[in-house]
Amino acid sequence: MILFRPTGAAELALVEASGWRAWPPRLPDQPIFYPVTSFDYAEKIARDWNSVRPAPDNLGFVTRFEIDAETAARYPVQDAGGIAHRELWVPAEELESFNAGIIGRIILVARYRDGVRIDPV
Repeated sequence: MILFRPTGAAELALVEASGWRAWPPRLPDQPIFYPVTSFDYAEKIARDWNSVRPAPDNLGFVTRFEIDAETAARYPVQDAGGIAHRELWVPAEELESFNAGIIGRIILVARYRDGVRIDPV
C-alpha cells in the first residue's frame, strides 16, 4: 500500500536521521500516527497547515512510502471527513511494528513555505 505523510521540519529531520526508513516515536500528546492515502490530502495539510506557521516553522513537507500487505491489513482505512480525507490510524505504541512493515525508503516528494510549493524537492 502506498501512503503519504504530511510533516513539518522537525519530524522530517528525525526521518532523515533514520536513514529514511522509519517514523519517529510519537510525542506524549500524539496518541496516533496517521499517514494518509492520497497525495492531494497530504499536500493540503502540508501546504495549508504546516507551511503557514510563523517562521522559522513555516515549512511543510509531503513524503511517500510503501507498507507491506500484512501491515496494511492491521490498520483499516478511516474516513476523516469524506472519501478525499482517508487515513490509517496507527496507535503510538504500535509505531515500531508499523515501521517494520515499510518497504524501501521514505521519499520526500514535495515541500512548501508560506503556503507555496517550493521546487525542486
